[in-house]
Amino acid sequence: MSDIFEHPSTTVCVMDASGRLGFGLVDSLLQRGYTVHAAVQNDCHEEQFDVLSCDKEKLKVFVADPFDYQSIVDALKGCSGLFYSYEPPQDQPNYDEFTAEFEARAAHNVLEACAQTDTVDKVVFASSVTAVIWRDDVKSISSDLDEKYWSDINFCRKYKLWHGLSKTLAEKAAWALAMDRGVSIVSINAGLLLEPNLSLSNPYLKGAAEMYEDGVFVTVDLNFLVDAHICAFEDISSYGRHICFNHVINRHEDTVELTKMFTPAMPTPPQSCEEDMKIIPQKITNKKLNKMIVEFASRTAQIDN
Repeated sequence: MSDIFEHPSTTVCVMDASGRLGFGLVDSLLQRGYTVHAAVQNDCHEEQFDVLSCDKEKLKVFVADPFDYQSIVDALKGCSGLFYSYEPPQDQPNYDEFTAEFEARAAHNVLEACAQTDTVDKVVFASSVTAVIWRDDVKSISSDLDEKYWSDINFCRKYKLWHGLSKTLAEKAAWALAMDRGVSIVSINAGLLLEPNLSLSNPYLKGAAEMYEDGVFVTVDLNFLVDAHICAFEDISSYGRHICFNHVINRHEDTVELTKMFTPAMPTPPQSCEEDMKIIPQKITNKKLNKMIVEFASRTAQIDN
């Protein structure tokens, strides 16, 4: 068998496993035959894994506080990889100017623990498109926004785009430590995650109107996002940042459908023919991620045959 693949008989850690993405990763990884260390911030989340129908003997639940270094190390023990996503503490669920500092510190702590753990070969770091798009020069950039672009920290502070600020500082902290300590890391910069309990209070949506007008308002389904993370881990040729989305909100009907998710009972607003036909030019690309997924699937098919 080719050495381009990681082997799914290994043990990996998912942190924070209590969130929507984390839980989806735990479920999918178990189904693929991995042994999973599911790290949650407190033990009240342990029961949520009872609904999983896969092999529970391959699931170990750890309580790991991202600000408690030893608890992180304990969860990582024996793991060859980490899938990391930050979930704000239950007593501080909303993003504000202080969340950015907390999230960056948490990322630093977790990457430092990985650097101190001999078995961890790769980290898949969940970031956001909001760490890419918030800049004052978006309209003047001739090419589509891709992985080389970062949100401007001062721009985020000026307009109180706390989600973008938090994700940008946290991802930069993770990359800085990883490069300094030799930790292999891949980041997945996801669009707005579509989920059943999505509401207008979601911090990602601050500045949604500007995202739409700039052609950078993108969303992603959970299954696609989970698959992207696992592909990034299993394909050892993966590297760097990957913008991840599978739908662009750039038409009036897109905004209507999204609004229905927030407020199902709200009647559809009237629209003019001009509005109905208008399409905002897309200004963001996910070509790098799509190329990785297609090439990885192709190599997998060749080996299977």
